[in-house]
Amino acid sequence: DMADLTDLEKQSLEEIPHPSMPEGSSIYGGTKVFPDYQAENGESYFTLVHGIAHESSVSFVAVLQATRALRKGFESALYFYGPGSLNCLATRGFPTTGNSAFPGEHNINNSLRTFLQEGGKVYCCRFGLSLHGAREEDLIEGVIPTHPLDVQDALIHYARKGAIVNSTYQL
Repeated sequence: DMADLTDLEKQSLEEIPHPSMPEGSSIYGGTKVFPDYQAENGESYFTLVHGIAHESSVSFVAVLQATRALRKGFESALYFYGPGSLNCLATRGFPTTGNSAFPGEHNINNSLRTFLQEGGKVYCCRFGLSLHGAREEDLIEGVIPTHPLDVQDALIHYARKGAIVNSTYQL
């Protein structure tokens, strides 16, 4: 109620009209500067994810980028390690697994399932799971559990294939 506001609070609210633009207004151009590259025969795209689900958008965006690469024809793989391993849990939800306690709680789960269904590979470090008490049987179906020493060797494997490597890191 405007009656409960001080004169300075009212003045501050009225200095700039809100909303200044109606919803749906364009405030950014739409020119794409680089070509929409598609995979050439045998090209790979490898993404390392060391970021906790829902603590930032880093992990989610990495999944979306890997999916986009897959749809462009790249052999695409995601490798979750450290706290990133938590992104691969099928047991997310409250008050029971599968229920979203907030909108978007299952964005990563749903996107990983889509990525797997479309032919992507998802690896998850067993040591990363163990650091947080997560169990291997709690992984999303189709996620491949890996040994801690596989993180480095997977990177070597994909680098030797000439893969584009996207490495994300967030704590």
